[in-house]
Amino acid sequence: MEKKKTRAAVTISMPQDMAEEYDKLARRLAKNRSVLFREMFLAYKKQNLKEEFRELQTYGTALAQQKGIFTESDVEKLVFEGR
Repeated sequence: MEKKKTRAAVTISMPQDMAEEYDKLARRLAKNRSVLFREMFLAYKKQNLKEEFRELQTYGTALAQQKGIFTESDVEKLVFEGR
């Protein structure tokens, strides 16, 4: 029976002073380097998704306004118009 690989080793490089700060932060938070990196990556990913969502909202709002859609009532009228 084949065992599925669940982890992959990733090597990164950074300036020495940054590496020392990273290690200090890991010790202060009582986490190892891998756990700290995973948490940092997930936080970055979450923030990035939020920013993408805000950009899409801004784009959608501008598009709706160009088409004269300003309220939820306007959206409902548009949705039920063709039914």
